[in-house]
Amino acid sequence: MIRARLSLLLLLLSVLPISASHASDVLYPGDRPFTLVVPTTYQSGTPAPLLIALHGYTAESPYAESYFALGKVADEKGILTVYPSGTKDTNGYLFWNATPACCNFDSSAIDDEAYLTSIIDSVSKDYSVDPARVYIVGHSNGGFMAHRMACNQSDRIAAIVSLAGSTYSNPQSCKPTSPVSVLQVHGTNDAVISYTGGYLFSSAYPSARKTIDLWGKLNECGKKPYRVLPRLDLDRKLSGPETTVLRYKGCKTGANSELWTINKGKHSPDLSNSFANSVISYLLTHPKK
Repeated sequence: MIRARLSLLLLLLSVLPISASHASDVLYPGDRPFTLVVPTTYQSGTPAPLLIALHGYTAESPYAESYFALGKVADEKGILTVYPSGTKDTNGYLFWNATPACCNFDSSAIDDEAYLTSIIDSVSKDYSVDPARVYIVGHSNGGFMAHRMACNQSDRIAAIVSLAGSTYSNPQSCKPTSPVSVLQVHGTNDAVISYTGGYLFSSAYPSARKTIDLWGKLNECGKKPYRVLPRLDLDRKLSGPETTVLRYKGCKTGANSELWTINKGKHSPDLSNSFANSVISYLLTHPKK
């Protein structure tokens, strides 16, 4: 009798609908598969924001998902989210072919711009994506890649957030045809991608300040950025609100350029619970004009 009841229970479980958490993950197959996380509040026909989150060099997409911890806030805000993966270099590490500085050390011909654009196209074909609210968040090499997309695919991207990444060292390499809002988040004690700029091997990258200055100029903002209060608490290991906000104002294009400086922050800050909400709030308040 017990065995019969157990068999019946297993049969019932097998025909029950899967939970919302599993049903919200949609796998896109192919040469470079990716998983789309669909928010529980998604409704077909209602345009939703799309957020692509990029891992750093040697990391993988599951790392980006766990490190940024955007899931809860993205679900609450009704954001479609993708955590794609780069390709492996000769050392077996995943990378993005971003700027000359980081991190295509094998001079690979891989076209990550086309790959990320194809993700936008694929998701937009199957879901109601708001083209004015397509965003990219990236850490380190992923931040460099976010800048590349903002420079070269500006018509598709509303805003980016680069954590410990940077843009091109040569301003002439960044020629957006459409305004893009840019938030640079960087720790002053970053020993990998220096806050003050530097070199990776023989390739230069600009400082965090020069990065937002470039976008301040491209977005036709005021002559200089201004300090904005309150401070933010982005790193749980640093006491108090350690992050200062420097913001360009009066941007004629309607886009924005901003720097969040994590004082004494390292390359991979121990992100606080408020990081996801702060970053997503920034993105959602900067749609494509």
